[in-house]
Amino acid sequence: MSDRWQELAVFVRAAESGSFSRAARELGLSQPSVSRIIGELEARLGVTLLLRTTRRITVTDAGALFLDRARDILAEIEDAEDAARGVDSLRGIIRLAIPVVYGTREIIPRLPKFLAAHPLLQVEMSVADQRQDLVAEGADVAIRLGELNDSVFGARKLATLQRMVVASPLYLKARGTPKTPADLASHDCIFGPGNFGRDSWSFSRNGSETSVDVHGRIHTNSGPGVFASVMAGLGIALASTVMFKAELKAGALVPLLRGYTLAPVDVHAVFPGGPRPSLKVRALVDFLVQELK
Repeated sequence: MSDRWQELAVFVRAAESGSFSRAARELGLSQPSVSRIIGELEARLGVTLLLRTTRRITVTDAGALFLDRARDILAEIEDAEDAARGVDSLRGIIRLAIPVVYGTREIIPRLPKFLAAHPLLQVEMSVADQRQDLVAEGADVAIRLGELNDSVFGARKLATLQRMVVASPLYLKARGTPKTPADLASHDCIFGPGNFGRDSWSFSRNGSETSVDVHGRIHTNSGPGVFASVMAGLGIALASTVMFKAELKAGALVPLLRGYTLAPVDVHAVFPGGPRPSLKVRALVDFLVQELK
């Protein structure tokens, strides 16, 4: 039975990552061992599950069907083991993907409490603002801000973030303080991950909405890029209150257009494996729901 379990585990990671070498590295095996295990599995089933090329592994139609069932079986085995041990004895690795600023300011500082309650668990984190291929990366759960485009994934809402526009005192001294959204048209605005490539910002006040076309010379695909740019006085930034909370309190940044509101941003935990994550992942997400209230 352990050989069958290894077959499934090797097949799933090879299929998801598209690489025998990557599956071997993650599972602590040699690449020839992974190739042999897949070959023996295909010979026993009498079907080709994976097509090999010099660049990538692709899944056949039969392999896609087998992959869905194999994931379910592995999840059931893991859940059964965790249930037998009890929630206080969860063990193994949780592979967590988080955005840079929100992850480092809101998620990571809360992990010591969670890990203290589950001393046999480990967390492997991928920290990046770019939206990764979560399946290929082998993520168990990802924290996502904004709209969810991965409709086939399971998800659970964790929090709602308010947004605001801010600038440094240095910038405002040089360029003046906008009093209305329309004033932003004559200012340098900073474009970050949540509004990358967009040329208008929308505000609401007393039930009416106002959109203003904005311009700027700074475009960045990372939260730290936005943070560094606005702190350097390069322009006005739009971001969640979480990103600038400490700097606003210290007076290093100034909130603008306080009489207007921006659409909030929802935070979700996303499960690449489907709507029913493992017990250890559910434990982490339950914990974050309570902590982020």
